Formats: sequence, structure tokens, C-alpha cells
Amino acid sequence: MNIEQLREHCIAKPNVTESLPFDNDTLVFKVNKKIFVMVNLSGETQLTVKCNPELAIELREKYQAVQPGYHMNKRHWNTINIDGSLPDKLILEWVDHSYKLVTSRNIK
Repeated sequence: MNIEQLREHCIAKPNVTESLPFDNDTLVFKVNKKIFVMVNLSGETQLTVKCNPELAIELREKYQAVQPGYHMNKRHWNTINIDGSLPDKLILEWVDHSYKLVTSRNIK
């Protein structure tokens, strides 16, 4: 997966905006002014997504490329190394999960 594929997937969702609020290297996707994906633009590609806390732990245990969210609440965020070890479809499912969590009324 490359950044452009990820970008196209994210901005196709309703009410999504993209910006560089932190620096020129961190592309942020928000829905209703809340972050649901962050991706670095240089170096090894990593993206950070919101995740159900129980699922976050399960994914970290199952996939070496999934780590606690870098610079984020480790309980609710995972950082995924895009190193070719995970299928694109799975990564996009996690992006969708993050979007649904952020747009849900019952975020826990």
C-alpha cells in the first residue's frame, strides 16, 4: 500500500478533511474535526489509527507490524508499519474501523 492509495480511501469517506497540522511530514485525516488516521510522508511508511482497546491488544499480539500508537493514547491507538507483511485489505479495514469509532456516538 502506498500513501496515495490510503489517501484516496480516506477522503472518499463522508465529511473527511486532510491537513498537516503538526508538521510537514504528518498527514492527518479527520472526520468532524476528529483525527481518525495519521500517516508519515517520509521515511518508512507508518499510519496511526484509532482502535477498540481490546482489539488493539489482540492486533499487537498477532501482528509484529502493529504497535501501540506512537505519540498517542496507547490504549486507543495503534501504529501500523507498512512493511509489506500485512495485506492492504486488512489495513483498509482498520482505517474503516477507526473512522467508525470516531464517528460513533458511543466512543469509549
